[in-house]
Amino acid sequence: MTDLDLLKKEARKAAFIRRKRAFEAGLSSAGQLSSVLAGYRGVPTAGYMAMRTEIDPTPAMAEVAAHGPVGVPVILGAGQPLKFRIWEPDCEMVDGEFGARIPASGEWMTPEILIVPLVAFDRRGGRLGYGGGFYDRTLEQLRAVRPTLAIGFAFNAQESDGLPLEETDQPLDLIVTESEVIEPAN
Repeated sequence: MTDLDLLKKEARKAAFIRRKRAFEAGLSSAGQLSSVLAGYRGVPTAGYMAMRTEIDPTPAMAEVAAHGPVGVPVILGAGQPLKFRIWEPDCEMVDGEFGARIPASGEWMTPEILIVPLVAFDRRGGRLGYGGGFYDRTLEQLRAVRPTLAIGFAFNAQESDGLPLEETDQPLDLIVTESEVIEPAN
């Protein structure tokens, strides 16, 4: 394990504790996210199904789905980018890889906006994920074809200074918390 790996492990551990406290305090609200996404009606968007103590984007996703396609990530295998299956608020869901809920069936879609889960973020657009690299690979692939907006969705408590990042970490274009919208100063 490298020094950077150890730094990331410690940063994740501290961020998980902060996120759990925010979750348990009932701070989860998608109101700010709904406001941001209202400016992009009809643009293909992908969200995620919240797991454990993640902040839940599904209320905002449901509003977007009334105006255009919304997808959720499907993990195809280790080392691969994510694919996105069309999601609707009442569609049948099943357990996918790592316990993530995914639509039981449906068409694939390509998002132009990704609502990205995270463990920690900084105000420069840095994101610390779970360590699998799925979103970094996916964003790199999507951005190679066309501009793709990455919106990190998190609790304020997940903010951290000095995240241990590397060149392959894809930056966030916006960070939305339960109480603010942050435009990174890259």
